[in-house]
Amino acid sequence: MKNNSYIGISAILLIFGIWAVPKIVDRLSEPDLVVIGDKVVPEFRFTNQHGDTITNEDYKGKVWVAEFFFSTCPDICPIMNRNMVTVQDAFFAYSNVAIASFTIDPVYDTPEVLKEYAESYNITKPQWHLLTGAKDKIFNLANAGFNLYVGEIPDSKGGFEHSGYFALIDQNGNIRSRRDKNGNPIIYYDGLEESNIKMLIEDIKKLL
Repeated sequence: MKNNSYIGISAILLIFGIWAVPKIVDRLSEPDLVVIGDKVVPEFRFTNQHGDTITNEDYKGKVWVAEFFFSTCPDICPIMNRNMVTVQDAFFAYSNVAIASFTIDPVYDTPEVLKEYAESYNITKPQWHLLTGAKDKIFNLANAGFNLYVGEIPDSKGGFEHSGYFALIDQNGNIRSRRDKNGNPIIYYDGLEESNIKMLIEDIKKLL
């Protein structure tokens, strides 16, 4: 009788142990999101695809993702924005999750052009703003504000060069990221890699 009880208890512990281990592993493997840099995203004021004025205040209290692109980009931008649509779809019903796509070719990318671009990529989330404005201010926001390289290079494809990374910003305007396997912040999320898009979605959920 004693042996049977012992066996029964052991079986129960084994069953619950098998169930509990993944839960503990999940808890321990949650990414520890660090703050990147010592300053919040600087103030900006641009016009979106609907002709509305959008500032950093419109993103206050939201978790958001930023990118720099241009509508005639012949190579990486289509991949970036198809991946960004994946992020959009994952949080479509969340009004506290937003996206900012800053064009680095504002002369060509008028609100009308950006609206057509949005329609062609099925960009429909109300909190996804495709933003245009003064080129010097956009370049300064990218290079100095986000430390994401953009440049006008006449000899390059499309006439511009830019980073393919996405920046994750929290509700207080801080750039955030998880650490890599060596404990170093990844800083930004590669907008060309599906694995990074998956990480980004997971980390947005964590910030929420």
